[in-house]
Amino acid sequence: MSATPPGDVRSATQEVGALLGQIIREEDPAAFARIEAVRRLAVARHFQGAAGELPALLDGLSADEAFKVVHGFACFLQAANAAEDAMQVRCASLGEDAVRLDDVLARLSEAGIDKDQVRALLEESLVVPVFTAHPSEVRRRSVLEHARVLRETLQALARPDCGPGEAALSEALLREVALLWGTRLLRSARPSPLDEVENAVAVMRTSLLSAVPQLYEAWERRLGAGLASFLRLGSWVGGDRDGNPYVTGEVLLRALARQAEAVLGHYLEEVRRLGVSLSLSEDLAPPPPELTALAESLGDVLATSAGEPYRRALTAVYARLAATFQALTGRAPPRPAAAAARAYAAPDELIADLEILQASLLKTHAQAFAHGPLPNLIRAVRVFGFHLASLDLRQNAAVHERVVAELLAEAGACRDYLALDERGRQRLLLEELSHRRPLFSPLARYSEETLREHAVFKAAADARARFGAEALGAYIVSNAGSVSDLLEPYVLMKEVGLFDPGGPSAALRVEPLFETITDLRAAPEVLAAYLETQAVASLLRAEPRQEVMIGYSDSSKDGSYLTSSWQLHRTSAALSALADAKGVRLQLFHGRGGAVGRGGGSSFEAILAQPPGVLRGRMRLTEQGEVIANKYGDAALARRSLEALACGVISASLKPAARDTPAADAEAMDAIAEASRQAYRALVYETEGFADFFFAATPIAELGELNIASRPVSRQATRTIEGLRAIPWVFSWSQARVMLPGWYGFGAATAQADLARLKAWWAEWPFFRATLRNMEMVLAKADLAIGARYADLVPDADLRDHVFGRIRGEWDRTVDRLLQITGQSQLLEREPQLAEAIKGRLPYIDPLNHLQIELIRRRRAGEEDPKLKEALLMTLNGIASGLRNSG
Repeated sequence: MSATPPGDVRSATQEVGALLGQIIREEDPAAFARIEAVRRLAVARHFQGAAGELPALLDGLSADEAFKVVHGFACFLQAANAAEDAMQVRCASLGEDAVRLDDVLARLSEAGIDKDQVRALLEESLVVPVFTAHPSEVRRRSVLEHARVLRETLQALARPDCGPGEAALSEALLREVALLWGTRLLRSARPSPLDEVENAVAVMRTSLLSAVPQLYEAWERRLGAGLASFLRLGSWVGGDRDGNPYVTGEVLLRALARQAEAVLGHYLEEVRRLGVSLSLSEDLAPPPPELTALAESLGDVLATSAGEPYRRALTAVYARLAATFQALTGRAPPRPAAAAARAYAAPDELIADLEILQASLLKTHAQAFAHGPLPNLIRAVRVFGFHLASLDLRQNAAVHERVVAELLAEAGACRDYLALDERGRQRLLLEELSHRRPLFSPLARYSEETLREHAVFKAAADARARFGAEALGAYIVSNAGSVSDLLEPYVLMKEVGLFDPGGPSAALRVEPLFETITDLRAAPEVLAAYLETQAVASLLRAEPRQEVMIGYSDSSKDGSYLTSSWQLHRTSAALSALADAKGVRLQLFHGRGGAVGRGGGSSFEAILAQPPGVLRGRMRLTEQGEVIANKYGDAALARRSLEALACGVISASLKPAARDTPAADAEAMDAIAEASRQAYRALVYETEGFADFFFAATPIAELGELNIASRPVSRQATRTIEGLRAIPWVFSWSQARVMLPGWYGFGAATAQADLARLKAWWAEWPFFRATLRNMEMVLAKADLAIGARYADLVPDADLRDHVFGRIRGEWDRTVDRLLQITGQSQLLEREPQLAEAIKGRLPYIDPLNHLQIELIRRRRAGEEDPKLKEALLMTLNGIASGLRNSG
């Protein structure tokens, strides 16, 4: 939730809420009366202190009645999100509540840093949001589309000049609210990986293809022309195989073909529009020879364009683009070309043709064409190429280990690779990487896993040849704990020609993903040994840059939010220092989720809180689940989000650090983080029966029935915390309104710490302040009174009282200590706008929680009504949408 001025959000929210009420009342007066009674009680609970009646009213509903109530509140929360987002965009356009380049430049200027230094940084920079299909987006694409139209209509109505069009816009708003009310909120089937590809591509096509060039244009007006294309897009959707056996080589190729179809289709449409507008006559604007040659390259195919060289040149460009579309997607272009032409071999060829047009326009008409559609198209091709977003590949180290072991055994190179120690594995792998002899034989019989992995690597090689070198990004190894984990993918790449021992050279760079607290602590040692390996050192001579990914989700699940945050900070600084010592440039890839317990919160503040000297203008970070639609759902939101991201990287890279971490403070924070880890693990991993409590007191079992992703909820089919993925772990606690992963352990860890030191950290240390601000937001959204009702679902009373008693005790300690450190009398006291935004929507979330508890109770007791099941699953949808960053 944003800190948008509450008056703006409140009025927009009240407007869509009134429209929704009008629609429900006209369709079903009884349902409206019931929903309104629930709403009044929920509002009274929050604003007047009334309690007790709401659960009693909800517990007696039939399945049909419950369904209508849930649908009503869930629809309202969707509409409220659209209203809030619309006001965010409006405030950003007015210069409020947004991170803007002008503000960053002004602050840097105060520190003695000018625009030339910013441009110099951007020449070497790389800022990449990477879309993933991680399962925390509960909304169907149809619902997202209605929300987008609602948002845009509200934005239009908020403009002071909407004038005569206000009546039509009001009708459109009513129509869109009616469509939302009449739309089924739940997916009827689990999405496939290709469905997830389509969802990601839809966002890129709808918002980013236009937003990114527009942002560059705005920045060039402030920083000067010729700005480097430092801002790009990445994706995991169709390449992330970790725990998802449905992502295959075929999926990878189809994902890239779909991306190519979207981006080339955009180019074709932009070229067509340019052809319509650039009607310049050669008699009035004589073209230079280069343009004439381009115009005549197709021959005389359009008599109607005689004497109009720009249109003829664009006809030639369109013909070559159409051929490129056909070659890369295997489909005919949306509009046929005027004549056959050869496809562009690479994006640079298209850029060269477009630059001929641009140079001619500038020569003839000076600055009239310095900005606008043609320069924006050139920028788009520079950024997106023919691939749209670079697709990373990811797999778990354990899979590579098994596949390599099988290949070695079948080839007679090593009978039992898994029995070797780390030194023996490294020696054998380096030997395999020193020659070109393949291990894979089409005559041998391999396991399904090995065949599937080999097919993925073969598809990656085919994809690179077909879509270009930039179509594929990095090869990420999750659960990387040793050098051999990072060498095994190179052996598999060698089998398909992606690794050449002759240089050596690699088409894909392998990078480790360090996720657990233990792995993060060991990361510098593992990276040092990896960089010292002869084959890797040889690879790095050509480009001495190594990316390392650090994971927020599993580290938090492993050892508490506070411990995770500090260990990530510590590890980032240590890895940077190590890379500097080795003469290698480090680039960090931050695996952040939407929820605070998974690294969520303000990206801008998180970037500013990075250790001094680590970023240096380069950063990739994941954008997951519901965050993608929330931040990039339309071009205005996307521009706002991308500008904040880029400004954060510039600020953190150039501005002198407000505070480096003195050794004494680092040691004190080490002790606090370790105390937090111990307190957290004592509850989650060392309390007998805790897993039973968790599976009973949260909707984790019901979450598995919600069709939100192609990937399974758990890594193994067991009822253990260890086997559970971080996303459902966080999601379930959010649903139960306990939010445990975002705060537990802080109170115990700081209880004995020096309060004066903690207050000084809050005032002076960006890392500590950002960590506590995120935690404070989580605490404000939590409600332990509701959490206690979820705990009542635990059949073992002793276990329930023991575990929830410990949770409540730590909650009290955490809130008390946070308020002492920040000097507040209540949560979010110093952020009244955010407090108001959160408080304003909680009365609409609470009823869904109470209904969810009742429906869980009835369903677990054996009630099989399909309407009850749908209502229950819809509460998951509604609560997640209302909380916004619950996954």
